[in-house]
This record gives sequence, structure tokens and C-alpha cells, in this order.
Amino acid sequence: MELKPFDSRGHLLEIQNLRTQFATRRGLLPAVDGVSLAIEPGQTLAVVGESGSGKSVTALSILRLFNRGDRVKMSGRILWKQTDGEQIDLASIDEAGLRQVRGGEIAVIFQDPGASLNPVFTVGSQIREALRRHRPAEDEEATAVALLRDVGIADPQRRIHAYPHQLSGGMRQRVMIAIALACRPRLLIADEPTTALDVTIQAQIMRLLSELKSRHQMALLFITHDLGLVAEIADQVAVMYAGQVVEAGPVAQVLREPRHPYTRALLDCRPSRLYSDTGPDERRLHPIPGVPPRPGTITTGCRFATRCAHQQAICRAGTIELETAPDQARQVRCLRWSSIP
Repeated sequence: MELKPFDSRGHLLEIQNLRTQFATRRGLLPAVDGVSLAIEPGQTLAVVGESGSGKSVTALSILRLFNRGDRVKMSGRILWKQTDGEQIDLASIDEAGLRQVRGGEIAVIFQDPGASLNPVFTVGSQIREALRRHRPAEDEEATAVALLRDVGIADPQRRIHAYPHQLSGGMRQRVMIAIALACRPRLLIADEPTTALDVTIQAQIMRLLSELKSRHQMALLFITHDLGLVAEIADQVAVMYAGQVVEAGPVAQVLREPRHPYTRALLDCRPSRLYSDTGPDERRLHPIPGVPPRPGTITTGCRFATRCAHQQAICRAGTIELETAPDQARQVRCLRWSSIP
């Protein structure tokens, strides 16, 4: 079946049939292949999947944040609703128009703040640069201090004079969040923002993101491989595999009753501990057999078929489209999702 376009009336951001390919010596390699997503104002959408699934490239494609040397071919539409209600297509506007949105209306936090912050400039100067670009009328010094205080950094008046190497990993991530919030974005893209942090700091950053999202009434696109974090923060979730969305819907439904075999396999991979009357009982992990396909190597059928315990001959032929479940709440890219026990 053909994927129906989203009803964009209530959507802040709507991605329609996005394809992102990288030019290599072996030809064009598809990192994202036909992805469609939508985020409503104030909503949190989590995009989850293992490394190489295309989730980060999907996020980077929204604002075309690729490395300067990358040769990228994009198609599809990325519709952004402006404050006046009009939509613009971020996939087709020129670089000057995109700069007005990038960092201002849409901000990004990356997983490695050490690589994102400039080591030769103080924290305060980097916040002031963001303000100068998008909010030039602000009192830069006072606003920078207020932003650091807003993200939970103690003694912000002193910390604005610190260099990134003088801060811990958790504090550097808080600085990145402060820079992202400097321009009062309506959408914050967080690309695995807690990956490099220990569990305690990770929990603090997640609570901070939830509080700031509510306080500033912004939408959040949260990229992660951790289903535990998805359950904590998201309203909707999209599960990606080999460049495609294989299941999408409300978090509670998808995590409680997964329909796609890959979503089920991801949930079975999570470490957990059961307790009995005699004490803790370690549950055996169930790793997913095999490895994900290399981009462009599977052109027909289900891309998860080579690793799926439920695959049949029909799974390897034709095109597998996202199918809307009868409850209309979620979509699944599987021919047999309704018959798998």
C-alpha cells in the first residue's frame, strides 16, 4: 500500500518521504530511504534504532548539517510551520533562508559536547555568539548568565569565563543546552545527548530536558538507541532499521505491545533483573542474530528478513510499505505483523 501523506494542519515539522544519499566511489549509498515523520507543537518524538539505522542522518537532514566535504543528494519534503502559520520546505530553500531557521527556530544538541564546543573560546563568548546571531537586542552578558543558571550550572557568573576543558562532561552538555536555548527555539533536536555521560549525569540531563521542554513550550526530537530513555521522555516513537521506519506510534503502545519483529527484538535485548523469594535472578539476554545490511545491499523485500525468526519467502520480495494498524494509532512495516503471536 502507498503511504498516505500526513495531515499537516497541526504539525510543527513534517517530513515526507525523505531520502538522503551519500556519494561514494561505489556510487550513491542510501542512509535514509523514504522516511516520513511528524512532530506537533510541544510534543516529544523519539527516533530509536541501532547504530547505522539512519536516525542521526534523518536529524541532520532537517537542517542539512552535513560535513563540508560530504556529497549529499536529498529528496522529499521537510515542511516547517513558521510562527505566522505558513509552511516552508527546508529541503528546498536556499542556504540564506535555512540559516534563519537553523539555530534560531530549530536548535540542535549533539552527543559529544567536547567536539561541538570551541576549545579556545570561553563558555560565555560562545553563548554570546549565538545571541548575537539571533537575538542581537539582548543584554548578552546578563542573558548568558541567566541561561547557565536555567540549565542548572552553579555559580554561572564565574562559569561564563571558563573554557570547555575546565568543565566536566555533564557541565559541557549543559552548556550546549544553554547555547541551544539561547535563541528560544520552537523545536530542539537532541541527537543522543547522554551517550558519553555516566548513568547519574545521564538521568540529570534527561530531567533537565523534560523540565526545559515544558517550561519553554517547545517540541523535542530525541534521537537515541536506548529504549529506557524513550519510555521516560517521549510521547511518540519511531523505530528505524536500515534507513527506514519499521514501526511508529504512541510510546506506551509500541513499548507495551510491539508489532514489528525488530521492535520486539530490541526490547528483548534490554538487560533486566528479576527478583524471586530467593534473591536476584539474572534474565538471559536475547541478542539479535546477524548484523544489519550495508546501505544499498537490500533493494527488495523486508530489510530485517535475514535476521527475523518469523520471515517467510514473501518477506523477501516486492516492496514492504508502512501499514496503518486498525486502531489508526500506529504504523508497521511488516507483511505478517498481525499474524505473529
